Amino acid sequence: MDFSRVDLTEDEQKFQDEVRSFLREIVTEDVIRRDRETGDNFDEGVHLALGAAGYLDRDWNPATERPFTRVERRIWELEKRRAHVPWVTSGTTAMITKSVEKFGSPELKAEVLPRVYSGHVRLCLGYTEPEGGSDVATCKTRAVRDGDQWVINGSKMFTTGAHNCQYVFLITNTDPSAPKHKSLTMFLVPLDTAGIEIQGIRTVDGDRTNIVYYSDVRIDDRYRLGEVNGGWTVVREPLNAEHGDVAAADDGLADVSIMMHQAMFMAGAVDKAAQKSTVADPNGGRLIDDGAVAYRLGRSVARLEASLSAPSIFGRVALAQTMRDISPDLMDIMGAASALPLGTDGAADDGAAEYVYRFAPLVGIYGGTLEVFRNMIAQYVLGLGKPNYSPPARKAS
Repeated sequence: MDFSRVDLTEDEQKFQDEVRSFLREIVTEDVIRRDRETGDNFDEGVHLALGAAGYLDRDWNPATERPFTRVERRIWELEKRRAHVPWVTSGTTAMITKSVEKFGSPELKAEVLPRVYSGHVRLCLGYTEPEGGSDVATCKTRAVRDGDQWVINGSKMFTTGAHNCQYVFLITNTDPSAPKHKSLTMFLVPLDTAGIEIQGIRTVDGDRTNIVYYSDVRIDDRYRLGEVNGGWTVVREPLNAEHGDVAAADDGLADVSIMMHQAMFMAGAVDKAAQKSTVADPNGGRLIDDGAVAYRLGRSVARLEASLSAPSIFGRVALAQTMRDISPDLMDIMGAASALPLGTDGAADDGAAEYVYRFAPLVGIYGGTLEVFRNMIAQYVLGLGKPNYSPPARKAS
C-alpha cells in the first residue's frame, strides 16, 4: 500500500479548488444543522445543486462525456467528506444505479437514469424485514405475477431515505417453495404507487429511517430487474459493496474499505479533541499535561489510524468498533460540555464527539451487524466453519 502524497498537476489543483469552493457555498452551516436535527442524512437542495453542476453525472454515469480521472475522483470523494455533504441517500442511489444500468430494461433505464444523474430521482434499499434481521434472503414480501403486472404484499424495515426517494430497490419472494436463494426477484418500485405507505422511525441516535408497507401494490413487469427467481444475482453486487467486500486499488486512489465517510466524522472529532487538549485554562493548565489524558488521546489516535488502514470487510468491522470504543473516551476527556450538540453555546467541540458517540451504534448495524461480519470473517477467512446457534444439548440425567 502506497501512503505517499499525490502531487497534483495544475489542472488537478484547479479542480480541487473549484470543488472545495462549490461545496463550501452549498453545504452551509444551516444545511449541517438541519441535517443533524432531522436525522435525514439528505438535503434536497444540495443534491439538486450537485446534479445541476454535472457532478452526479460525472460520478455515476459510465457514459458521461466528462468522466472523472482517477485523481479527480479521489479529490471529489475526500472533499465531499470534508464538507460534510449529507451522504446516506446519495450512497444508496449510487449502489442501486449500477444494478439498474446492468439489469434494467432499456425502457426502465430511460425512465430512471437521466433523472438520477440530474439529482431529481433518488433510490433506496428495500431489503430488511421486521422479522428477517441481517439475512435478506429470508424474504417473505411476496410478488405474484398477474399477466404483465406483479402484485406485491409485505413490509420492509429500515428503508432509510424512502421519504426522500422516488424508487425502492425491492427484494421479493416469487417462489416460496424454492430454496431461499432461488426464490427471489428484484424490482425497482416507484414509491408513489398506490398501496405503499411510508412510516418514519427514529433510531437511538436520532436518525430517521422508515418502515414501508406494501398492500396489493401493482407494478408493470418492466420494473423487474434481472430474471424471475434470479434476484440473488442482481442483489449480490450492491450487497457485497454494502458489506465492504471491495477490491483493493493498485494506485492507492480508493478507499481501502467502506464506512470511510462515517470515519471522517470520527477523525474530525479526534482532531478537535487533540486541539482542545492543548488550550490553556485560566490557570495555565492544559488537558494534555495530564498523563492519563495524553495516554487516552494517543490511544484513540492510534486506534483511528489502524482502523483507517484496515482493508475490505476487516476495515468495515474495525471502523465501526473503533468509533464505538473511542467516542466515550473523547467525551470523557473534554468533560460535560462535550455532550452539547452542534451549534450550542459552550459546546466543547461544536458537537463533534457527541455526534460520533450517538452515531457509533448505527455504524455497527448498517448493512448487517458487526456480529454477522465477524462470523463471516471467521467462516470464510479463518476457515472456522459455520456458527452453531442451536441450544446446548441437555446432559443425560
